[in-house]
Amino acid sequence: MHKNYVTLLIGLFVFAGITAQEKKTGPIIKDYGPVWDITDPDFKTDVTKTYRAVFDIMSSPEDPSQVNASLETAARFLNMHAQNGIPLKQLKVALIVHNKASKDVANSTAYQKKYGVKNPNEELLRQLMDSGAEVIFCGQSSVSRGFPKEDLVTGVQISLSAMTALIQLQDDNYRLIKF
Repeated sequence: MHKNYVTLLIGLFVFAGITAQEKKTGPIIKDYGPVWDITDPDFKTDVTKTYRAVFDIMSSPEDPSQVNASLETAARFLNMHAQNGIPLKQLKVALIVHNKASKDVANSTAYQKKYGVKNPNEELLRQLMDSGAEVIFCGQSSVSRGFPKEDLVTGVQISLSAMTALIQLQDDNYRLIKF
């Protein structure tokens, strides 16, 4: 009886034009950052403006084999806006990485030595940087947490500090995203 009831409900939803929605990745970051399609929102997105976002990335999962969801937020930002008509040239993204997230910018060779697994964030970081995102690592965290420049994913930049980089980018009209 239960199975028939579920089948009936699905049939009614399809008949009424209600279908299950799936999150989609891309078109910018193909393998990360799935988002929902929001049709006809009340608060309209201005597709003519340039969106500058700086992501403050300081947390990381305890399990070293997990992707850092905070890093993936930048992929969601890019995909969501591109799926809704904003060209990549109007999306400026920077990630400031520090504190516990320091390990997430290590290349897989260094990561494997410390944690016994390849860095699950390396491909995500590469795709973000390939899309034009800047990944900026706190120099203070680099030294205090033992991740020198030679152990970082190629393309990751070291700054004097996370605080300095955050101030500079916000002075350049980047909006702070912290979650």
